[in-house]
Amino acid sequence: MAWLNEDTAKGVMVGVGLVLTAPLLLAAVGGFGRPAARAAVKAGLLAYEKGMETATEVGELVEDLLAEAEAEIDAERAAPDAPPTESAAEPSAPSETPPKTPPEPGASA
Repeated sequence: MAWLNEDTAKGVMVGVGLVLTAPLLLAAVGGFGRPAARAAVKAGLLAYEKGMETATEVGELVEDLLAEAEAEIDAERAAPDAPPTESAAEPSAPSETPPKTPPEPGASA
């Protein structure tokens, strides 16, 4: 019975089992298959509609943010004497040379 360990033999056995049980499975599934398929399609349509509503809301939010950003940019350009914002200001670079300290008394220079 070493041939039962081979994958092809297992596949053939499963196939034969499915062929024998297929009429029973189709009879059982046929009773509720159509209503289940209709419910799945209905759920898919509802999910699609909800997704479209969410996408529309996100699009409106992005448009509002863009309009606000453009208004801020226009306001900053209209007032050139205004101090720059923190994002536009450059941070000061630290000094690379250490501060000079006076020589200690008794030390030779």
